[in-house]
Amino acid sequence: MQTTNKELVLDSQTIQNRILEMGREISQDYQDKELVVIGVLKGAFIFMADLVRTISIPLATDFIQVSSYGNSSASSGKITLVSSPSHSVKGSHVLLVEDIIDTGLTMQWLADHFSEQGAASVRICSLIDKAERREHQINIDYLGFSIPRGFLIGYGLDFEEKYRNLPQIYHLNL
Repeated sequence: MQTTNKELVLDSQTIQNRILEMGREISQDYQDKELVVIGVLKGAFIFMADLVRTISIPLATDFIQVSSYGNSSASSGKITLVSSPSHSVKGSHVLLVEDIIDTGLTMQWLADHFSEQGAASVRICSLIDKAERREHQINIDYLGFSIPRGFLIGYGLDFEEKYRNLPQIYHLNL
């Protein structure tokens, strides 16, 4: 796929500025609480790395990997647990970090999963919200940006496992 098939949506500086604001808010909200930040692989790893460096309180990090897309650009509607976190969440405050939320199915499943595991609380942090595609009602506690349309790539977002490495976010014209 050629690079002319993409259009810039968010530049690096805009992304970093918003992440800094989010980190400050999270630090304030979780002061004196046991925080476990859990990134949803693969897409959230870049966003989460930048985010946790802006959080000024002690925290633990971990990852979970689920799949609902496979190699498609549309959700299959079924969540498959691929890899579980190694850190126990029992009694901890869990902050789920996701790159993009569209249908809400994955986040709803994950929030329920960690609540069942005994988390003291579960909140959601997402870089991108595509509410136009929402099928399951969820609350995004910390949101970077709402982007209504288009297939997005870059800054962890992929198409067929490519383009995660782009430092900015683009619409991919399929």
